[in-house]
Amino acid sequence: MPLTNASDRYGAVTKTFHWLIALLIVTLIPLGLIADYLPYETSDQLATKAWLFSLHKTLGVTAFAVALARIIWAVTQTKPAHLHPERKLETFAAETVHWLLYASLVIVPLSGWIHHAAASGFAPIWLPIGQDLPLVPKSESVSHVFANVHEIATHVLQASLALHVLGALKHHFIDRDSTLRRMWFGTTTAATPGGKHTTRRPALTAAAIWAVAIAFGAGLGLSGGVTPGPAAALAEVQSDWQVQDGTLSIVVNQFGSDVTGSFADWTADITFDETVQNGISGAVEVTISIGSLTLGSVTDQAMGPDFFNVESFPTATYLADITTTIDSTVARGTLTIKDQSVALDLPFDLTIDGDTATMKGSTTLDRRAFNIGDTMNDESSLKFPVDVQIELTATRN
Repeated sequence: MPLTNASDRYGAVTKTFHWLIALLIVTLIPLGLIADYLPYETSDQLATKAWLFSLHKTLGVTAFAVALARIIWAVTQTKPAHLHPERKLETFAAETVHWLLYASLVIVPLSGWIHHAAASGFAPIWLPIGQDLPLVPKSESVSHVFANVHEIATHVLQASLALHVLGALKHHFIDRDSTLRRMWFGTTTAATPGGKHTTRRPALTAAAIWAVAIAFGAGLGLSGGVTPGPAAALAEVQSDWQVQDGTLSIVVNQFGSDVTGSFADWTADITFDETVQNGISGAVEVTISIGSLTLGSVTDQAMGPDFFNVESFPTATYLADITTTIDSTVARGTLTIKDQSVALDLPFDLTIDGDTATMKGSTTLDRRAFNIGDTMNDESSLKFPVDVQIELTATRN
């Protein structure tokens, strides 16, 4: 069997690409659906879900590479002629579906890859490349947009694939021609060479369909935004030192990868006397809206009953005295999450310039102390330590 195409047959390389991509597609679509609908309430369930998603993503990147090779090969080859050029509408539909499929082989895996690269944590790609992409920032908004584009693009792929298969079956069982046979391995050729391909109108039609699909998917992502959960609204706080801006973030380690998250809404009631050089120099009361947390691709999981249980415990609090010595400044108090109160020291660096103060501190918690992730009682899925980092700028009120 010849390797290259001719006007009346496909070559072995084209056939291999065709059936390899077909195998990848019929594997990836159900794999993604199964992984998406599986529960993740226990450590074993999460591990299974993550494994299936990793397999889905790895095969998706593989399909992307195979598709690029397939397209490069196709543009260098003669394309066998149509068997029924007199059927204008049928020929136009077949060409359009082929263009839709070609584009989907790039758009579907690439949008999923960008979604993965923009997100943090959960189900890594099992390849030495792939966790990050050039020009793709770690951004929940970007990840959300491309997740929606990926979903809509998958629907276009499914519809195109269904039309492609139905067309092939129609040729084989109704027309009884060699359309399907000449794509199978062997030396089958068309009994009578048909007409030439007209690519401009079908290509433009497919491009228009894809433009609408991508715009619709991106619009869904932009309009939906990232909604981490039912966030509790916090009252404004007036204190001796008024926070002007700052970040409160956490870092968890899931399946060996760090996932960074941050709380968008929190308040701090601060009193502090910088003239105290040795002893209690102030106090702080921090209230955190748990529902304002974004934590990469596992935000929804973090809000669930086994973790923060945001519906029952919408806020967390930290009450502490500030102790100053010659060598350090430390907040010593109690952190309460899910009605579990644990002593917590938070050392921090403090700089005061006139009426403006900047601080930066960090500490490490054990999630088990707050009954977070009780079903994940080992560190294979989710490690016990959680790093907490806080930075803020405050002005004297």
